[in-house]
Amino acid sequence: MQKFSDYFNDWLYGQKGYYSNYKTIGKEGDFYTSVSTSSFFGGAIAKKIITEIENKKLSSHATILEVGSHHGYLLADIIQFIYTLKPKLLNTLRFAIVERFDKLQLQQKNYLEQSFGNAITLDFYNDISEVRLSNAFVIANEIFDAFSCELVYTKDNQLHQGFIHNHTITFEPCKDMQLLEYCKKNRIEKGEVAVGYETFLNTLSTHIEHFIFVTFDYGDNYPRNDFSTRIYSKHKVIPLFEEGLNLKEYFTVSDITYDVNFQHLIHIAKDLNLTSNYQTQMQALIEFGIIELLEILKANVDENSYLRETQKVKTLLEPTGMGDRFKMLELRN
Repeated sequence: MQKFSDYFNDWLYGQKGYYSNYKTIGKEGDFYTSVSTSSFFGGAIAKKIITEIENKKLSSHATILEVGSHHGYLLADIIQFIYTLKPKLLNTLRFAIVERFDKLQLQQKNYLEQSFGNAITLDFYNDISEVRLSNAFVIANEIFDAFSCELVYTKDNQLHQGFIHNHTITFEPCKDMQLLEYCKKNRIEKGEVAVGYETFLNTLSTHIEHFIFVTFDYGDNYPRNDFSTRIYSKHKVIPLFEEGLNLKEYFTVSDITYDVNFQHLIHIAKDLNLTSNYQTQMQALIEFGIIELLEILKANVDENSYLRETQKVKTLLEPTGMGDRFKMLELRN
């Protein structure tokens, strides 16, 4: 029998894990992301980077570091928009990716080299612990929902913890004192408790002297006190506790995820003396300048091209869709 967090980690990052090899994202894959929806997602982030540099909050010699880059599309979109808006910055900025899997590193390196050649300086790290930087803008799109998590459930006033045996979930009385204390402190009776957030943010804080960290993910700034873990398979959403579900059928070949409890991240940030800014994706992208980017597009392309891109951006911003479902958390030291 193994803890659910270990099973979750094997599912995504084991030798045959879902993320250990390149996966298609978008129409032909298991799910969509903001990156696969519109290049203006990366464009808005690029505009924010430029604004931070112009406001002297970020060095023009900073490293733009992406954690979990998948194919490299987001970083490529950011670079392309920086080139369009402030091309001289490509002479001073450095770019880097944190990626644990060699196969994915090769995909990313090839794609970015084909896209930009020698116009950019690109570095790779196998793990966030290898990073040593003086000034950086760090972007991480949908990574915290892919950290391992424990499942907890309260029965007869006692917290139970999820375990796995032969791809079957069982709950046993929780004996993990740290997990018990966390759930008691945060009044969590049912749901997921992420594993590794503290280590990640502490490493970021100690290894980068000055940084702006931005992440987007689905979730809320409070614990739901319900299970949100689910499987994505060819755009079908399958709840973890769906009746008759055979986990073995989906293990390592489909994505598994859960809603991020941003309150957890904000509490860690506070303990590390980081300032935090939490918003919906809609609020953040508008503040970053995505509407201004559309206005620039409108002045330079035909009406049909403009309308097509506007529809894509609308998907990113819609309050009933990605705009409210996804949240942005910004941290600074």
